[in-house]
Amino acid sequence: MDWWFDPARTYDDNVRNGPFGAFDGQPPTVAGATAPGETFLGHAVHRPFGVAAGPLPTARHCAASFAHGFDVNVFKTVRSRAMPAHPFPNTLAVRVDGDLPAEPGVTLMADADLTTAHSISNSYGVPSPDPDEWQPDMAAAAAAAADGQVLVGSCQGTRDGDDANLVADYARTAQLVVETGVGAVELNLSCPNEGTGALLCFDTALAARVVRAVRERIGDIPLVLKIAYFRDDDALAGLVRAVAPVVDGIAAINTLPAMLVDAAGRQALLGPGRETAGVCGASIRWAGLAMTRRLVRHREDGGHAYAIVGVGGVLTAEDYRVYRDEGADAVMTATGAMRDPSLGSEVRALAR
Repeated sequence: MDWWFDPARTYDDNVRNGPFGAFDGQPPTVAGATAPGETFLGHAVHRPFGVAAGPLPTARHCAASFAHGFDVNVFKTVRSRAMPAHPFPNTLAVRVDGDLPAEPGVTLMADADLTTAHSISNSYGVPSPDPDEWQPDMAAAAAAAADGQVLVGSCQGTRDGDDANLVADYARTAQLVVETGVGAVELNLSCPNEGTGALLCFDTALAARVVRAVRERIGDIPLVLKIAYFRDDDALAGLVRAVAPVVDGIAAINTLPAMLVDAAGRQALLGPGRETAGVCGASIRWAGLAMTRRLVRHREDGGHAYAIVGVGGVLTAEDYRVYRDEGADAVMTATGAMRDPSLGSEVRALAR
């Protein structure tokens, strides 16, 4: 399999030396490279489709993604200070038959044989260079977007003390992202490596404080929230009511959590706090589609205007079409793009 963000290599190796495979060479001739015919958050795009936050940690990765026909790409989540990645390995093949339930305590076997993997683990943490390093790199990534393409900058606050400090750090980091010239900012409120049961998106009051502080700091630039799967629809409705007047888009989902073990039943990803990891890929498609439908309903019920970004299990051009049919204004992929660098051009080639 032609992984261009290679899970068999460490995160630092991917950052220093990637992208690999098909992304490390002459890009293909991409279908539909005429005038953009759609929009995303006010930006004209060929297709509202691209790579979600995760596999694009450098300007090189972003430029390659744009060149391969992915038109709306998210620079991997950055922070206000340097943070290391979790120890290697980070990505394992997750053996799940069918859909992964959105229930706590699900245990699945995982191994290193990624050759036929359709679902994988995401256990990188939220690594980030120092802003002095990532700001110029993100600016170069934004400049790599051609006509009909746009870069979104993802960021996350770092907890160091009380809630007020976290809110301030989100706002400060978002401002640093805006300074790079990106077309939109995505706030990561849903990283599975930060504690799957205590995600910021599940704390409506604190999430609303973060969103208001960021909006005040960054002005009118489009603002998107990245959230997790909500088992409680009333809780999702409450979050939507709290943030919809302030944000321009809501992206869902990130991953679904599972406890990963090896063939002997031992913890598959070694290290404290890594018993549970986020799972990506085909087994979570149902959850991403369900959240798209629910976000459409809550938008209509509340008379809101936010864009919906469908994420989760998008491995084929048909998956893109299904998300759009369910009401997603844009669609993003991570595992699918990592497995198939031609996916962007395949979506471009779809009839409008």
